[in-house]
Amino acid sequence: MLDMPEAPSPPRAAVPSIGGDAERLHLLEQQLAALFDVSSVLNRSLELRETLRQVLRTLHERGRICSGMVSLLDPDSGDLLVAALHQDDISPFDKIRYRPGEGVIGQVLESNQAWVLQRLGDEPRFLDRLRLFDADLPFIGVPVRIGEDDVAGVYALQPPVADALLPQRTRFAEMVANLIGQAVRLSRSVEAERQALREERDTLRRQVKGSHGFDNIIGRTERMRLVFEQVRQVAKWNTTVLLRGESGTGKELIASAIHYNSPRNGGPFVKLNCAALPDNLLESELFGHEKGAFTGAQTLRKGRFEQADGGTIFLDEIGEISPAFQAKLLRVLQEGEFERVGGSRTLQIDVRIIAATNRNLEQEVRSGVFREDLYYRLNVMPILMPALRERVEDIPDLARFLVTKLAKRQRRELSITDSALAVLMRHRWPGNVRELENCMERAAVMSEGGIIDRDVLNLTGLDVGALPEAVLTATAGSGPGPSPATGAIDLNDPDIDERERVIAALEQAGWVQAKAARLLGMTPRQIAYRIQTMKIRVKQF
Repeated sequence: MLDMPEAPSPPRAAVPSIGGDAERLHLLEQQLAALFDVSSVLNRSLELRETLRQVLRTLHERGRICSGMVSLLDPDSGDLLVAALHQDDISPFDKIRYRPGEGVIGQVLESNQAWVLQRLGDEPRFLDRLRLFDADLPFIGVPVRIGEDDVAGVYALQPPVADALLPQRTRFAEMVANLIGQAVRLSRSVEAERQALREERDTLRRQVKGSHGFDNIIGRTERMRLVFEQVRQVAKWNTTVLLRGESGTGKELIASAIHYNSPRNGGPFVKLNCAALPDNLLESELFGHEKGAFTGAQTLRKGRFEQADGGTIFLDEIGEISPAFQAKLLRVLQEGEFERVGGSRTLQIDVRIIAATNRNLEQEVRSGVFREDLYYRLNVMPILMPALRERVEDIPDLARFLVTKLAKRQRRELSITDSALAVLMRHRWPGNVRELENCMERAAVMSEGGIIDRDVLNLTGLDVGALPEAVLTATAGSGPGPSPATGAIDLNDPDIDERERVIAALEQAGWVQAKAARLLGMTPRQIAYRIQTMKIRVKQF
């Protein structure tokens, strides 16, 4: 029923006597063929608006309707928006909207019932906003339903002739509207899944970028700050990067940070250790192979370069590849093209190259082991990763980070004492961060109570030695106490690191920063900066 006093129910046409059986049979055959055509169109695509337009065009061109329109409910405004017409020359039809109860189209939406008019021009509520329908022809408007009462839109049409078969044509329109409703429901379901996938993708991207961001790379020393600045700048561009430094200095972590903070972060990040494979396998791994290229190549396989197209490839241990393979790699870097093993078709790729090595490539170029042209292709933006022994001040933060990670893995509380941190800072760490990580894991295993101290470190095989009292006191951050005798540590001793030297100078100066600065030949501002960056807890007397 309508919510209007002048129209208590949807108007139905005054139907003349029903046509003969032959006419009805012919119409039924036409409608069955039309339903087949409509269902075929609806199965072709998930693009709803284009699919609806094809449905209306198919019905119009084959004489089943004269004019057709589908309008769908906008969930935000509650209005009907025109979604598709049988013709393309009415523009911009997508701006047309109908409120519930407004005009004939709005009446169909509000009443959730079919409206049938013998002659459209006789209906005063017809708005004719699109100039689409013929006022002298009948009009049929039926709701597009998703469920029993869930109206998703309105399907409006005009039969090609005014005859006695309007009830049959109305029934056919309702069948088409039901098929359209199924298409709308499928489209909404697909769009909801797409939106959920987009949100999940964006969430994962944020998580990955967060886990590979600069905040997750630990380092406060001047050397590491230089690395961070270089990474921030080079991440913006597609420049080839060569990461240099000893094994275990975090080159892969830096490569990840470059990729996930670059415009390519939506593309793949593919990694390969070049030292892990011989030349014949390395070529297949990087370039892929065609089916039947060699024994065992039963299917086509894309290589790492193809997999990384649009993203970044990280070639670790690039200095380990043979001179013969260097020439093949050089072509990819120069031209961005290659052929799969056993193939003749040249493939083009768009890949950013990040390489890493712990070898002295300059020396190897001079000795003829490494191609000079490949060296210059790789060494566009070199970033030197400092060894752990060159960034002793970062050891406490690194150790605490590793202990926290181990605690999550072992599902228990773990902590490390300041005295243990002092021992770790004294060690030379030839194995860099990887060795420190192994040491922390051994200490966590040997720590029954979850507290890693000097005694636990001794159980791991690490030589804790005897540390100067000044180092232990300052690292532990203990309360006020008497200073050791002046000269307990030789400030010019080359075997002590900078942090120990600063702590010793502060002890000898009675923790007066200006005096300690004079002992070290620094300004008060310089020593204050070192106290802050080295996290030295100043004793107050």
